[in-house]
Amino acid sequence: MHILVSNDDGYNAPGLEALVAVLRDLADITVVAPEVNHSGASNSLTLSRPLAVRQAPNGFTYVNGTPSDCVHVALTGLLDRRPDLVVSGINNGANMGDDTLYSGTVAAAAEGYLFGIPSIAFSLVAKGWSNLDAAAQLAKKIVQQQLTQPLAGASLLNINFPDCPLSQNKGVMATRLGKRHPSQPVVRSSTPYGETVYWIGPAGAANDATEGTDFDAIHNGYVSVTPLRLDLTQHAQLTDVASWVQPLCNG
Repeated sequence: MHILVSNDDGYNAPGLEALVAVLRDLADITVVAPEVNHSGASNSLTLSRPLAVRQAPNGFTYVNGTPSDCVHVALTGLLDRRPDLVVSGINNGANMGDDTLYSGTVAAAAEGYLFGIPSIAFSLVAKGWSNLDAAAQLAKKIVQQQLTQPLAGASLLNINFPDCPLSQNKGVMATRLGKRHPSQPVVRSSTPYGETVYWIGPAGAANDATEGTDFDAIHNGYVSVTPLRLDLTQHAQLTDVASWVQPLCNG
């Protein structure tokens, strides 16, 4: 078995090191991760410049690009064999609900999924790496389950761990994505030269945290496992849009 591991916090992040440490018992591991933190990078690829690939003292490979760059370069140029699984994380903070649209952690896994490889994104909901050991042990169990009993076809799983010791974890739940309120306002500041600059504000609070959502599972002490898809088509609107464009076809 061969697992490709990446993340968005950078190749020296504690979450990545903890994940790799527990997965070495299960398979051959290749790490290709960003040189620096790329939180919020989403699925962006770097097309405006070449990418440098370097080796860290710990054996990890790092790329001066985005999480998607790392997995893309690994799968199309670096690896001499196709991995059985792509794993991303463990992220420093939650990736629930609308977070998944912006998440570099999810994006790294999504890149593997686009190549038809089962992929998993792992996130620990509390920043600061508290209870990271517990999250890593749970991640190992989930990866072991995927390797021994693979989900049918290429799958993309978004997994969030509650911030609690292993002994307090209530279990694992299959969930759907919840929803957040809009993000909080930007924070305006000034540079030493008097230029006005803006910091993106924090994510909004949960809006839909009803039963069955990832927010609800985490709130109640469960690991949240959400299967994702990348088809953005609004299928329910296709008939309405077909009628709406009809006058444009006649003139």
